[in-house]
Amino acid sequence: MESLYIIKIGGNVIDNSESLHRFLEAFTKLKGHKILVHGGGKVATQLGETLGIEAKMVDGRRITDIETLRVVTMVYGGLINKNIVAQLQRYGTNAIGLTGADGNFIKARKRPVKTIDYGFVGDIDDDSVNAKGISALLDAGFTPVFSALTHDGEGQMLNTNADTIASALAVGLSGLYKTTLIYCFEKKGVLKDIDDEDSLIREINPERYDELKTAGIIHSGMLPKLDNAFKAIGFGVQAVIIGHADDLGKLGDGASFGTRLSN
Repeated sequence: MESLYIIKIGGNVIDNSESLHRFLEAFTKLKGHKILVHGGGKVATQLGETLGIEAKMVDGRRITDIETLRVVTMVYGGLINKNIVAQLQRYGTNAIGLTGADGNFIKARKRPVKTIDYGFVGDIDDDSVNAKGISALLDAGFTPVFSALTHDGEGQMLNTNADTIASALAVGLSGLYKTTLIYCFEKKGVLKDIDDEDSLIREINPERYDELKTAGIIHSGMLPKLDNAFKAIGFGVQAVIIGHADDLGKLGDGASFGTRLSN
């Protein structure tokens, strides 16, 4: 079974052109099959403000009304996605920019209204990924670059969390490839002390994760990321790595980086 890297980059990388170029160069040097997933950074909010559309956030999550959906579709699926694809071509990666609607690769369903109406936000089911279709692209020599957009199969685009898309792709393709899921962001990995980059925790298994949660070392925003990571591992993903975008090149050199999660 061939190996596959699925790598998600955060908005902080996208917002910094130097960081983005360093990352894309390192991404290109990774051998074998790979998929890139990206969010939107600050550009969607800035463009929305220019157009007189105010960003509405609840607990750090964007409320996606129809006007906001138009903006994020333009920015995520257009401006950011195509700029990343063009830069990857420059470095020698034959990238192809996609949303979940392209090739019916990732379907989602509109999030039901409970206490909050998130608008046109998509939730992904376990069987939402068209693994065979994506595999055909990989086998043809293309490197898919997915933006944070899916569709419902009824003609409606949906704004969807990029972390969730990356995890769903990793799980969906784990039956065809030895899949490693990598989250690249602005920290070296999971830290014992959020303010101390030298406090990196290099390896976490489920037992260690329970200990770190009980001790209050892992908390708040890192919890859903790690919960999703261990869920993906439970569904057949080989390992999940969380680390700094600037350190991705170490993986291409055969070295480890960040925090590695595994069974």
